[in-house]
Amino acid sequence: MNSVVTVENLSKRYRIGALRAQYSTLRESLSGAVRAPFQRRAGATENTLWALKGINFQVEQGEVIGVIGNNGAGKSTLLKVLSRITEPTTGRVALRGRVGSLLEVGTGFHPELSGRDNIYLNGAILGMPRAEVRRKFDEIVAFAEVAKFIDTPVKFYSTGMYLRLAFAVAAHLEPEILIVDEVLAVGDVQFQKKCLGKIGDVAREGRTVLFVSHNLAAVLSLCTRALLLHRGEIVANGATETVVSGYLKQASESLAEQVWDDAETAPGNDQVRLHRARLRTDGGAEAGELNIRTPFLLEFVFWNLLAEAKLNLTVQLYNEQGTLVFASASLHEPKWHGRGFPTGLFQSRCHVPGDLLNEGRHRVELLVVRDEGTLVYRHEDILVFDVHDAPEMRGGWHGGWPGVVRPNLCWETELLGQ
Repeated sequence: MNSVVTVENLSKRYRIGALRAQYSTLRESLSGAVRAPFQRRAGATENTLWALKGINFQVEQGEVIGVIGNNGAGKSTLLKVLSRITEPTTGRVALRGRVGSLLEVGTGFHPELSGRDNIYLNGAILGMPRAEVRRKFDEIVAFAEVAKFIDTPVKFYSTGMYLRLAFAVAAHLEPEILIVDEVLAVGDVQFQKKCLGKIGDVAREGRTVLFVSHNLAAVLSLCTRALLLHRGEIVANGATETVVSGYLKQASESLAEQVWDDAETAPGNDQVRLHRARLRTDGGAEAGELNIRTPFLLEFVFWNLLAEAKLNLTVQLYNEQGTLVFASASLHEPKWHGRGFPTGLFQSRCHVPGDLLNEGRHRVELLVVRDEGTLVYRHEDILVFDVHDAPEMRGGWHGGWPGVVRPNLCWETELLGQ
């Protein structure tokens, strides 16, 4: 076997709430004040995050490997370590050959330099002779469709232009190993197809590709093998069809209710333990199928085990892309907020109005906080549910509806004159 990538016992730890500079801008101060309640809670008891834990795998020359998993699974961190952008905390990575990577729009570009200069700069970074870059230059510019602006500093490029040139450079300068992240999702549909076609060409030339994407159809068509990551660990490594099938089966399971009857073994600790989490209609009945117009409840029942603890709950709702849709805390709950809780069984409900969420899968993370600043307990994916479209809200539009929320806002139109 001819391994060009070898990863052994790879782990990466990040520190949460790392020290920041002493001075900040007004914008940073204001945005920091908004984020502060959640940052203080998270940083109080958990100041490290293991983005990768004990990763082991090998990639042979000419393989096209798909890396899939939910947002936050560790995919991008893995590629950054492989690209030598960040160092692993433990373990080792051995790479044989030049590595070209596209992890963010314009990776390796200098904004003050022109497109022409950045092409040659990236070639130099890859260790390519100037003559070799010159041989590929016209092909790169033609692929990126930026000939008119090739001598303009790239800081003036639109996001689409930046992306096209960045991918063209990464794919055409003939690295032995090409690493591509989900950044391709930024481009328009036509450009995505063009990039996927180029990745296929690179693979057929016998070069090695590691490809992170949520586009499972692209993974199935391009990749000979797939890795499935979950919370920093490889949970599946094998034939693409088998791994993707397992991932889809796992992702299709909704979780509208969880019950833990035994207070001794329920999730939690010596301060609080969970008894029940469930999704209900706004009237308290079983939720069934939700659409974008349906109001509903997120209901949590828990044992407080510490007398006079002043508790509040925070829910953080994420969509299927892993984007935080909203966070809400019981800071204005009228009966118990600010009061010491006696030991006992409590119920808290969060009312979510209709005409707020967009369609798709949503995941709920629950945080139990004491004294408005100390994180007592965190439970990821405590509820998982789907929100379906309401056809009557679409009008004549049949495409995907953009945005993390889908509010039904009031509009008024009037004739001002003729």
